[in-house]
Amino acid sequence: MATSNEEAHRIAREQGVSGPLYRVVKLVATLVIRLLCGFTATGREHVPATGPVVIVPNHKSFWDPFFVAIVLRRPVHFMGKAEHFEGPLAKVFLRLGAFPVRRGASDAEAMETARAILRRGDALALFPEGTRVREEGLGTPKRGAARLAIEAGAPLVPATITGTEKRRWPLPRRVRIVFGTPVSVEGLAATPEDAATAIGAAWPQVSEEYTRWQNRPGVVAAGLAALGLGAWLGWRRRQR
Repeated sequence: MATSNEEAHRIAREQGVSGPLYRVVKLVATLVIRLLCGFTATGREHVPATGPVVIVPNHKSFWDPFFVAIVLRRPVHFMGKAEHFEGPLAKVFLRLGAFPVRRGASDAEAMETARAILRRGDALALFPEGTRVREEGLGTPKRGAARLAIEAGAPLVPATITGTEKRRWPLPRRVRIVFGTPVSVEGLAATPEDAATAIGAAWPQVSEEYTRWQNRPGVVAAGLAALGLGAWLGWRRRQR
């Protein structure tokens, strides 16, 4: 039986995560991903163990929410495309912390569900770029996540994800997540200006860590080697 959009939001607001189901799925997912993929996570101590918190990671892959969820000790809620909640697994997704959002327009229902999750004292992860950024580098962060954090009095925790770029299947390899220093929203108002100030304090941590990791010596050396190989192949073609 299909779950309506209204019913999905009601479940997300009133029931939230199913503890036993979440723990079982997280355990299985962690074992599978650790075996097939491998990942590291640092800075988890920056995510409060209790109380409302808004985590703001960069977004490169379908897999990003899974990695954020399995490395943290507490359940995390995510927005997901409304289309994912139209099938028979909708209630499973809802009890695992996901809830629907309609893309391409402002979704007041999704925003109210996000507020309900934070009022409940739960953790919410939102990708401030708004969608997956497929090209090189990161996108420009939007203010919505920061505004929700200000309304709830919740800290903003930046998170940098590397290793998931351009990979959907098979699983990405050597994924790395770094949780940065929380940004306090104390004293800020839920205005566009203050929301821009808050996300502007959090996002540089993501951008700088992402750039630093992409520019590490091993990647640079590999890039130079690839350029050298390309130049050599071009020279060989010209000699024929």
